[in-house]
Amino acid sequence: MTTIYLIRHSKPLKVNNNSNKDSFQIQNEKSSLSVEGENIAREKMNNKELSNIDIIYSSNYVRAIQTAKYLAEKNNLEINVDSELGERKFGIDSWDELPEEFEKMQVMDENYKIGNGESQAEVRNRMYRAIMRILDDNKDKRIAVFGHATGIAFLLKHWCNIEIREGKGCVVFNGKIVFNDILNYCVTFKLEFDDNNQLIDITGIN
Repeated sequence: MTTIYLIRHSKPLKVNNNSNKDSFQIQNEKSSLSVEGENIAREKMNNKELSNIDIIYSSNYVRAIQTAKYLAEKNNLEINVDSELGERKFGIDSWDELPEEFEKMQVMDENYKIGNGESQAEVRNRMYRAIMRILDDNKDKRIAVFGHATGIAFLLKHWCNIEIREGKGCVVFNGKIVFNDILNYCVTFKLEFDDNNQLIDITGIN
């Protein structure tokens, strides 16, 4: 059996990018953790459940790598950066271009996207490819994968039903509610796979 701990990054720092000439996508990728985010990551990565990790993968976004570093140092491991684990691409040049109903539209229509952005289906397929590759390369190991809220939520829809109850995301696997909360910073999902890369069980760890 192979275990993947799917972990959302910690809290990012708010910055003013009005004079930043980088593209919106690059600005998003460069977003770093706040001091509070560093403290949250340090605390959450000390969870006993995350002991004895064999290998670590992270999105190429700075905030994900900065979160992963605490687990890497704890386990004396390097971080394997994989761009396919990155957050959904919005396809815009500024937040002003994002339609008001964008999030709702992406949830309701898995193929909805704007500009050069990604749809729900495209994000899920990209993330799934990355996870399958990671599983093929690391049989019977304990793996930590650091990513992003939307990317993780869209990926989980490959195996689970995602429902919103009282404003909170509810993850249902094989008829069982495994998580019923918002995707807080450093929220973790424990996924257990058999030798054929079939998901056996999933547990939410907040």
